[in-house]
Amino acid sequence: MIDDTMTEAELKMSGAVDHTRTEFGKIRTGRANPGLIADLPVDYYGAPTPLQQVAGVSVPEPRMLLVSPYDASALKGIERAIATSDLGLNPSNDGKVIRVVFPELTEERRIQFVRLARERAEEGRVSIRNIRRAAKTEIGRLAGDGEITEDDERRADKSLQELTDRHVGEVDALLANKEKELLEV
Repeated sequence: MIDDTMTEAELKMSGAVDHTRTEFGKIRTGRANPGLIADLPVDYYGAPTPLQQVAGVSVPEPRMLLVSPYDASALKGIERAIATSDLGLNPSNDGKVIRVVFPELTEERRIQFVRLARERAEEGRVSIRNIRRAAKTEIGRLAGDGEITEDDERRADKSLQELTDRHVGEVDALLANKEKELLEV
């Protein structure tokens, strides 16, 4: 019973760390990253469709993305989606592909992105703590029903806290790397 609860908690915590990593990938640094625009909704035949489903994205240069639509009729919609996003990017369309050049980040913009990264990290930590609380409640219920002993409950609580600390540490390490990447000139 305890093992099932711990395994489930670990899987959910790992998922929260992966989600935080994905969110960090969406925060722009000075370098081109296809993950920044992959999920942008593109108006494709009247339906909002993620950009990655209507075009291929490559990185020919460190500060440029090349977006190649699978269907030429989607070109204008893709260009509009990139231009109207909150990423501050200006796409250029040559009729076949779209080039997105990433301008240098200003110091003010870097600080805004660091602040955003810290918010995303805190969301990840809160998610991990919520998972811990749910698992702790389940362990407490098992102890209250007499299915496990008090010693087992204490050991499980200690193990759960170690698991939580490890996953929060992973989020903190991801944040430190992202801050370093953002503040690098």
